Amino acid sequence: MELTKEQFKADFERMLSDYFTMDVEKSDLTEQYVTLGKLIGSYAAKEWRNTNQRYLEKGEKQVYYFSMEFLLGRMLKSNLFNLGILDTVRAGLKEMGMDLEALEQVELDAGLGNGGLGRLAACFIDSMATHAIPGHGNGIRFKYGLFRQKFVNGYQVELPENWLRNGNVWETRRLNKAVNVRFYGNVRLEKDASGHFVPHYENEEIVLAVPYDTPVIGYGDNTVNTLRLWSAEMPLEDANTEYNAFIQQQSRIESISEVLYPDDSNYEGRLLRLKQEYFFVSAGIQSIIRTYKKRGLPMSNLAEKVAIHINDTHPALCVPELMRILLDEEGMDWEPAWDVTVKVLSYTNHTIMSEALESWPTDMMAQLLPRIYQIICEIDRRYAEDMARLYDWDMIERTRVISGGSVKMAHLAIIGSHSINGVAKLHTNILKEKVLRDFYHIFPSRFNNKTNGITHRRWLLLSNEPLRSFIDSKIGKEWATKPTDLKMLEPFRRDENVLRQLAEIKQINKQRLADYIRKRTGLAVWTDAIFDVQVKRFHAYKRQLLYV
Repeated sequence: MELTKEQFKADFERMLSDYFTMDVEKSDLTEQYVTLGKLIGSYAAKEWRNTNQRYLEKGEKQVYYFSMEFLLGRMLKSNLFNLGILDTVRAGLKEMGMDLEALEQVELDAGLGNGGLGRLAACFIDSMATHAIPGHGNGIRFKYGLFRQKFVNGYQVELPENWLRNGNVWETRRLNKAVNVRFYGNVRLEKDASGHFVPHYENEEIVLAVPYDTPVIGYGDNTVNTLRLWSAEMPLEDANTEYNAFIQQQSRIESISEVLYPDDSNYEGRLLRLKQEYFFVSAGIQSIIRTYKKRGLPMSNLAEKVAIHINDTHPALCVPELMRILLDEEGMDWEPAWDVTVKVLSYTNHTIMSEALESWPTDMMAQLLPRIYQIICEIDRRYAEDMARLYDWDMIERTRVISGGSVKMAHLAIIGSHSINGVAKLHTNILKEKVLRDFYHIFPSRFNNKTNGITHRRWLLLSNEPLRSFIDSKIGKEWATKPTDLKMLEPFRRDENVLRQLAEIKQINKQRLADYIRKRTGLAVWTDAIFDVQVKRFHAYKRQLLYV
């Protein structure tokens, strides 16, 4: 976007006055950060509206990326960079006596993810926005995230990470777009006049899913997509409940969107995880169908305008939930509804460890999600019936959705999707040859590889500004959206002057890391040493002990 330094300064002072009724000289860092965040949001708002209107008018196919995690990182500098106003804002703040880097430290990391799964999701939605792909994220607005780690006498102490304690300047609450999600109760199926089975719910628990939308600003600011995160709240009509009962019910409902990955070592924790998975799946798909119906198109054409991606097995309930809506609310017959579902859904498998593939006890599923369990049972029955014509019973037992008293989520996602991908060539080959060999034999055309990548704008252009400027000076700026242009650096690989400058930039960054380590731990590290860093959680399969 076009923005002069003087215009930014005037906008900032006006926003600070309107929001906090004070001048710059009297404001603190938090007030300055909130003001800057609100101002960036106002800059992005016009393009956000234009993007949504463009998608609507052109009738473009929309991609929805369902993920339990979105590891976004701090968004202040990222949004400024993608809007193309980072240097202008930094200079304007400096003239007003403020430091952008100090304001950036005020922002708390969004507690929405803890590893590669969430970072992949964040990189995908950033890349889709940058390349003007109509792609949006769908997840949970966790109040506390995972946990804040502290070491006391050499032992880890887990503390709550209340990342929302100062609010979130990037999100917009959309109460008018809230939907109801059903849990528990009983479901009776009765035939209507046309012969369709119609579910009748009794004694169910209703949870209000309220969306909070965050703009996903593409580099170059031409496209702003949406990350929609759902918060669990009490339905408005339950406000008349007796006080003590209301407080208990409110606490139980709000726990759904409080903590990322609650402890699953006991029944209650596992039940809460299953609640979380269905909660954001049901809310997200209801929202998608509501938007699609505004186009006036038949449900049989859904796959032409909507693609839903299942990131790992946590959103695998997309399969029965989409079937539920098509069958129960749209009145479709099973066969066409199943055809639409498979065409709409795709699935990424992230693990080669069989024990890490999610499964849920059938009695838990039947109690918590009675209608969904009915549909899963029918998916399982029809799958076994269809496969019996082609394969032996052992093959069917190994691949069916319900087996040994458990609902196998990876099996559900594979059977209900048209595409299944691994995240690296070796990983995908192991899936085909070992972990999911039977499924590859049954559905060979569905399997493919999509090697995990990162958005280099976040991990190079933004995080390493000296190196970015140096590369710009050698090959221009097109590589910001075309990373393959980095091959243009190859002719410089033996240029002593270039190599010297690269070494100087590397030393600057090593000193930055050394300063950070000393500030956080009190330890002084020698910057002429080789730095070998692994930023991962501890687990046997990550093989950290090989570093010792």
